Amino acid sequence: MVPTNDSAALGGEEFQPAQIPDKLFFKIGEVSNLVGVEAYVLRYWESEFRGLSPKKSSTGQRMFRRKDVELLLEIKHLLYDRKFTIEGARKSLADKSSKPAVKAAPKKVKQESLFGSDDPIPEIRRQLAEILKLMA
Repeated sequence: MVPTNDSAALGGEEFQPAQIPDKLFFKIGEVSNLVGVEAYVLRYWESEFRGLSPKKSSTGQRMFRRKDVELLLEIKHLLYDRKFTIEGARKSLADKSSKPAVKAAPKKVKQESLFGSDDPIPEIRRQLAEILKLMA
């Protein structure tokens, strides 16, 4: 069962998913256990939510990626904890995906060379000249 955040249930903070094992793919039974719903519910949600599209193996087995499991946990949170309808959950997910993600601006890092100065070219030239002298 996924722990819920009480303020999230009240419409406050964003949902935080539970621990998901570090794997590339999950079979439907594993996902069913992680999410806490039956496999038929997962198959139904697959038909209702466009962003959910697990790959199928050569044997037809659904193979869910980590992002699929995270999406399923969020869908479950919206439907079961926040009591959204399917349509409401769809709209909530669409609104969330349409908002641009705010990323922190990258910090400018002063480039330090292996030679201890900001401009390594003169030092490289000097070392290359020494190498040429040794080879001659």
